[in-house]
Amino acid sequence: MVDAKKTESENDNTSPIRVLIIDNDKHHAQAMSEILERVGYDCIQATSGPEGAIKIDQHNYDVVITDLMMNDIDGMQVLSRAKESLPNCEVIMVTGHGTIPKAVEAMQKGAFTFIEKPIHADGLRAATEKAADAVRLRQTNLDLHKRLDEKFGFDRIIYTSTEMQAVIDRLKRIAPTEARVLITGQNGTGKELVAQAIHQNSPRKKKRFVAVNFAALSEHLLESELFGHIRGAYTDASTDRVGRFEYVDGGTLFLDEVGDMPMPTQIKLLRVLESGEITRVGENKHFKVNVRVLSATNRDLEQAVAAGTFREDLYHRLKVVTIALPRLAERRDDIVPLLDQFRKEFSKQYGKSIKSVSPEVIKRLFAYDWPGNIRQLRNFVETMVVLDTDDLLDIDDLPPELAEVEMAVENSAQSGPWDLIGQSMEQIECWAIKETLKLANGNREEAARLLKIGARTLYRKIKEYELN
Repeated sequence: MVDAKKTESENDNTSPIRVLIIDNDKHHAQAMSEILERVGYDCIQATSGPEGAIKIDQHNYDVVITDLMMNDIDGMQVLSRAKESLPNCEVIMVTGHGTIPKAVEAMQKGAFTFIEKPIHADGLRAATEKAADAVRLRQTNLDLHKRLDEKFGFDRIIYTSTEMQAVIDRLKRIAPTEARVLITGQNGTGKELVAQAIHQNSPRKKKRFVAVNFAALSEHLLESELFGHIRGAYTDASTDRVGRFEYVDGGTLFLDEVGDMPMPTQIKLLRVLESGEITRVGENKHFKVNVRVLSATNRDLEQAVAAGTFREDLYHRLKVVTIALPRLAERRDDIVPLLDQFRKEFSKQYGKSIKSVSPEVIKRLFAYDWPGNIRQLRNFVETMVVLDTDDLLDIDDLPPELAEVEMAVENSAQSGPWDLIGQSMEQIECWAIKETLKLANGNREEAARLLKIGARTLYRKIKEYELN
């Protein structure tokens, strides 16, 4: 029976709401079905409790409408069966005047609502539409969480480098805990993306994730932004305001650029982290909050502590665990997969069919120093997609910064691994042998050991590539 249910496609928000109507009175079931089908519902009928129970076990329904008083299996048993087999459906009870207390009991056990006999078309449709809205909202939330899982799951973070693999391994251990995390790294390295991934892979994933950027807010607004205020707390406070800590209660608060936090705000934040309580500006009442705090900075907080611009006690409160994100220039192996991801993203956004990137462009990307890190790479790729006219990202699409790199690379006598992109395997092999011989100071036996090939094979390759 379970397999039969799995063969049916799950409903989405554009599919008709499927309604199962269960009633011993065949004519009554038929009448309800016709009332709902006229306004677009997909109705199935069952004329006994046992028949309804079988259908619940075998098929998917969004709404179950069941008579409360039936032989063999009554409405209460149908409710129990539906909640077990169809946890995302809503159940509506149909009851006579004398069984209203029983219907109230059914609602206490999970029924959505009840309607009294005799059934009126408007009342039936209104109750069914409310139940359908609840189902749609639940499905929307499930779809949202699924998309968030897809976007912020660790397996969705684009990387191939060993540097990022070490970061991901650390994140997987941290995410399920309640530990506060300090994420460090230059601007554009993806600190907020990592914070969202931590939240989305934690027990708080179904609660709110909210980010506050200290660099973007004035000192005057910060306290109100974090802790809220009451009407009249200051000149412009015309209404009460809920702060971010209170708003995100149960979820995760991401404090970005904490190195820019003013000292008065540092003191108040420290008190909140120590006590778990907030106080709105202008009010003496304390509120308990349950918030996981993640923070990030592009500054050296240890230096800030030494300089007296950042509190040492707050620093240690925020950095129970530290995640250090490498610069893009330190994880060049990730440039190509990131490039490919951005190419696909912007090709779709701008309605283009760009299929590939030329080796010359990739060579420039590898040679560039990336002061703006991943954010800069993303912006460059968007620029190139916008400029492209031939479905190939080539040197004619390069932004000015990379065009200058092209000149530098062509005029440089130095070479690096990026020079090999687009080259033949023979050229790559020749380069590897030559560089390894340099590393081994010309010792062929040592070079063969490093290359994990036989000495005779190395001698043959040296002769073949004229490396003497």
